[in-house]
Amino acid sequence: MPKPTLELRSVQKKFGRLAAVDDLSLAIEPGEIYGLIGPNGSGKTTTIKMIVGLYRPTKGTIKVGGVDAVRSPTKAKRLIGYVPDDPAAYDRLTGREFLEFVGQLFGMDRARRDRRADELIARYGLEKTSAGYFGQYSRGNKQKFSIMAALLHEPALLLIDEPMVGLDPASARVTKELFREFAAAGGAALLSTHTMPIAQELCARIGILKDGRLIEEGTVAELGAKAGLPGGGLEDDYLKLTA
Repeated sequence: MPKPTLELRSVQKKFGRLAAVDDLSLAIEPGEIYGLIGPNGSGKTTTIKMIVGLYRPTKGTIKVGGVDAVRSPTKAKRLIGYVPDDPAAYDRLTGREFLEFVGQLFGMDRARRDRRADELIARYGLEKTSAGYFGQYSRGNKQKFSIMAALLHEPALLLIDEPMVGLDPASARVTKELFREFAAAGGAALLSTHTMPIAQELCARIGILKDGRLIEEGTVAELGAKAGLPGGGLEDDYLKLTA
């Protein structure tokens, strides 16, 4: 068995007395897209922010590619691509300059950086748009450049928080293709979403968070069996298991 690309062991995050995430353990293998679903306030975004280093866990361990993300945060972050729930960049950078900036942060050589940027921009058909300023983009185009920035340096782990917000159907299809190609090449991804069809379509396994705890985990078929709804859809399984 390969070592997990991402491993969380007994992770907790408290804000005052509130445990937003409590005793969370999970592992994601190379080549796997793992879905994290749950009600609002269940701890999905908090979990992702701990992995990426925006929050420090109250206790527990987080390892990315075998690297302790708390003890060696810079080393761990070099292995991560992050798509936040609210895409942000410097408004006075063009989309192309934003990708160049991200590539420099990750130490990419210019030829590789430019080649990857060209490939990703072309996938979305944004060659002309990439010359415009980020601050003038629509919500959907900001999201596309955020996804491109996360994939640019070909990370080991992709953290994705609600990836399809603002995307038109054609762009959503391209995005799903990019995520599948990323996993097929050996990348691991953690995808947090409220969109059940996306989770069902993309994810090999799915974990359900409720009140900061992982209450169920498995394939869509396994969750259906646990919910007593074999052959049903993920939305029905989720509603039954979180009731």
